[in-house]
Amino acid sequence: MEQVNKPSWVFGLLRIAFGWMFLWAFIDKLWGLGFATAGNRSWLSGASPTSGYLSYGTKGPLAEMFAAMANTPMVDWLFMLGLLFVGLTLVLGIMTHLGIIAAISMLALFYLAGSIWPQNNPFLDEHIIYIITLIGLWKLNAGDVWGLGSWWSRTQLASTHKLFR
Repeated sequence: MEQVNKPSWVFGLLRIAFGWMFLWAFIDKLWGLGFATAGNRSWLSGASPTSGYLSYGTKGPLAEMFAAMANTPMVDWLFMLGLLFVGLTLVLGIMTHLGIIAAISMLALFYLAGSIWPQNNPFLDEHIIYIITLIGLWKLNAGDVWGLGSWWSRTQLASTHKLFR
């Protein structure tokens, strides 16, 4: 079996799909397009994009701590900017290392807020699988496939600071 040193189109597609998950969550929460967020619960209509989950969706030993963060403007801004940043970096394939760090941080927080000791498995759920997959995309420089990663890696910022790759 031939070894592949560069990511194939599958990894580029996987990176874009992850990016779109985060970007779509941002878009739907911002405008309330009626998918996961009703129009009257959009951020632009004045609703908190984190209040529903943090108030009612948290469970486990850290539930009270996360519930206390509900309806906090700083948490809302960090959450929405995180969704936008991760979505754009992964869809475009630029600054994917920073985007992946942000995605892993957000997924770890989602896991701690509501998935510790998942119902159907002692510890493993989709958040952990997503984190493992994102680490693989980092290692493969997946931003180079169907993205602007190759171009971006030649910029002064990315070539000087590998974290900005």
